[in-house]
Formats: sequence, structure tokens, C-alpha cells
Amino acid sequence: MNGWGSGYVTDVTYMTGYYRSQSPSIISLACLLCSVASPLPGPDDAVSYVELGCGQGLTSLVLAASNPHWKVTSIDFNPAHIAAARAWAAQAGLENVTFLEADLSTLGEDPASAQVPEADFVSMHGLWSWVPPAVQHGIVRLLRAKVKPGGAVHVSFNALPAWGGALGLQRVLRDCGRRLGSRSDRQAEEGLKLVQALRDADALQIVRQPWVHALVERMGPMPTQYLAHEYMNDAWVPCFHADLAAALSGAKLEWVGSASLIENFPDLTLTPEQRAIAQRFDDPLLRELVKDMCIDRSLRHDVFVRGARRMNTAARDAALMDVRLSLNIAASEMPYEADMPAGRAGLNRAFYGPIAQAMATGPQRVGDLLALPEIDGKRDNPAELIGILVGLDVAEPAARPRAAPTEQALRFNRVTTEILARTENFGRPLAAASYALGTGAPATLFELHAMNRLLSGDSEAQLGDWVRDIGVNLDDEGRGKLRQVFERALHVKLPIMRAQGVL
Repeated sequence: MNGWGSGYVTDVTYMTGYYRSQSPSIISLACLLCSVASPLPGPDDAVSYVELGCGQGLTSLVLAASNPHWKVTSIDFNPAHIAAARAWAAQAGLENVTFLEADLSTLGEDPASAQVPEADFVSMHGLWSWVPPAVQHGIVRLLRAKVKPGGAVHVSFNALPAWGGALGLQRVLRDCGRRLGSRSDRQAEEGLKLVQALRDADALQIVRQPWVHALVERMGPMPTQYLAHEYMNDAWVPCFHADLAAALSGAKLEWVGSASLIENFPDLTLTPEQRAIAQRFDDPLLRELVKDMCIDRSLRHDVFVRGARRMNTAARDAALMDVRLSLNIAASEMPYEADMPAGRAGLNRAFYGPIAQAMATGPQRVGDLLALPEIDGKRDNPAELIGILVGLDVAEPAARPRAAPTEQALRFNRVTTEILARTENFGRPLAAASYALGTGAPATLFELHAMNRLLSGDSEAQLGDWVRDIGVNLDDEGRGKLRQVFERALHVKLPIMRAQGVL
């Protein structure tokens, strides 16, 4: 690590990624599902969005490219991240996003804070649990100064008690890895090898805890960049939800719900016996503590509001009825069973099947979906419909339904494909900017590449050229599989992206 990092990993950059829970549309839906007034941004609203700890900025870039009326401000401590993000924005011609290099422990008192506007939405993903108390205190001071009344804040963090059993694993990976490697990613790599060796040697603190054992299995294929930033920071400390809520109360922020939308439904997260225990308490923070004891929630995505305006059920449902949703999948791929925290749940085919078919033609208003004559099920619960479709990543909210793609979004998607094709796996899940959605449309780099080849004038007849260009180092079998990937992109995914206004 470099000395100026003060124990935070700075010698390797963080991997690029788009994180859906940071989108204002998801943050607003979380509020509405929990009966707090936070309307989804309108088509022409001049939204102010601030991201703290933006890394190389992909989430902020996608949101800026999707919403030309927004002002997006993104902040990171690492100058390499900011330099990369600024270059990306400049190459894509984005003028409504600003990237600032700043130390969050002092930014609130620094004259540079004048560059940070008052915010309707703030998001910090992968920040709170990885920085020391001085930075956390600085974040609270900045939020107190910059979040508008009624503004919403999304925070992801490593949560206790789920992480409790893996504290030893992280300590071994970090401390032992530092003795065995030089650069942070190499340290993480060596630390992981040691943890895997302990697992193979039946180390009690790994093998007796199924969650920790499973975590070691999941870590194996992860990029070393990710492992370094996740586990090698001096200040890595998971915390209880109530402690985060207490800290953010210093910025007049009140917890309202989860950006992981399914988690806002007790019937889907807890068994009847567990719900009975949670319902003994009026205090929502105590109910969350009970929930955290019952489910595997190692990473929480929580939403806080400065000045929460509570709604009754009728007002909430009226607002949810007007939400527009766009399908992320083909209607034939609609899942009728899904893993929920409380167990595997079945979805009523007679209800969700017609809804998926209706959405296949383009974004639909929730109230209109629930009025479809052919559906068999409850028609008065828009919260459940949105929670299931959006919570399972089946659908995205649509800010400007059926709007044509803008040149800004098309240019950004083209530039992003060119930039990431140099370094990323083509199967990597990312997102395309969409003016129609006002947020990212799920897409892999393969799908973005196929889309841009078509937009550049290629035809399906040139599919063999695409396979040869991308699969230059593959054998015949590999090229055959690659061709299948491109054929699926052309015949399944690109029609969905067209309905989402991406092309």
C-alpha cells in the first residue's frame, strides 16, 4: 500500500461495476414500499445525485448518460479512480457528471465542499465498513450539510451478526497475506491461498460454520482486485444495523427500509414463528435485529431519509399503481419459483404469466397490469407485484416509457464497450445507459458488443466475423459456444434492450 492511503488499499484500483441498488429509482421504490413518500424522479426533473466512494465511476456514468437533466457528482479518495472516471466521461462526451478527488474525513469543512451540491439522492456502496471512524464521522458531517430535506441516502455495509463467524477468516487473510505478498492484490491472493489451505486442513473456524465454508468457496474465482479492496483494508469492520442508524441520525437521517426490495416483505424473509418474535417490538430497529438473527444478510443495502413523510396504505398504493415497469427478461423466462430468505417460494403462473406477456411489448403501468382481465390473483396489491418483479431483477422501473434512445446514451454505451473490451471478460454483467428507463438496463459486455456492431451497420449475416474477432484464441468448440452466445444476444436479449429504449 502507498503511505498516503492511511491503511486503505490504494496501490491497485477497484474493479469497475454497476450497482443497481444505487439507482434513485430503486431507492425511491424502497421508500414507497415502506410507506415513505419519495416519488420516482419525473422525466424532466433536475435531480441532484451524489455518490461517495465512486471507484472508477461506472454507476454514476450510467445514471448521468441516462438522465441528461440530472447533475451527478461523484467523489473518491483515490486519484487513479478519479482520473479514469474523468477520462471515461470526457470520451463519452458527458457534461452532467463531475468527479472530485477528496478525503471524506475533512471534505465537509474543506472549501472544496462548495463543489458538492445539495442532493436529492446520495449513495455509498462498499464504503462505510471499510473506512476508519474519522472518515465515517466526516461522511455524517457531509450528509448533514448536503442532503436536502426529504432526500434519500443509500448505504451498503458489511453487517453483523452474519459476518461474526468470519471475522477470523478476514484477519488471517489480511495479516498473513501481508507477510507473503507485496502489492495488495498479491497479498490478497496469498492470503486466500492460506485460508484455502486451512479449509483443506479442517480448520474448525471454517469447517464448522457452513456460511464461512461457503464464503471460502465463493472467494476462489473472485478477481484479486476485489479481494484486495474487500479484505485488505486496515479499517475493515462490519457493524450492526442499529449502530449505523445511530451514526446517521447525526445527519437527521432516519432508516426507512431496504434497497434489496424483497427484504421489505416479512412474509418472504421470515418464517411465521420468526415473524411472531419480531412483531413483539414496535421499534423497527429491534425488528431488524431479530431479522438479522434469522437470515443470511452479510451485506445490507439500507435506505435512510432526511425528514421521512409517512403515507397511509391508500396513498402508498396509489403512488405504486402509477409506477411503470419494463421487463428485463423474455416473457418465456419468467421464473415461477424463487429462492427467498424464508425459503423457496412459488409464484402464481396464472397471475404472473399474463403480466409477463403484457410487459413483453414494452413498459407497462402497474395499475394497468393489475387490471388485466386474464390475470388470476389479487389485484389490489401493487407493492407485492413491484416487490417481486423488481426485487427479483425481473423488471426495471421506467422513467420515460417508450422514449427513443438519446445520442448521449448511445455514445456512452459505444465508448463503454470499447473501454471495457480491453480489460474485462465479455460475459461480465454490466449495464447499458437507457434514457427510457432513466437507469441502467442489465447487459453483459457480449450483449453491448453485439448491439454496437448492429448500430454500426453490421448485419446478422456477419455473425461469423464477430465470433472470429472475439474468439481469436478459441478452438472450434469454444467458437461454437461463442456463436451461441451471440445468437442468444441477437434473438433474445437485444429485443428486450430495444423495448427498454437502449437501441
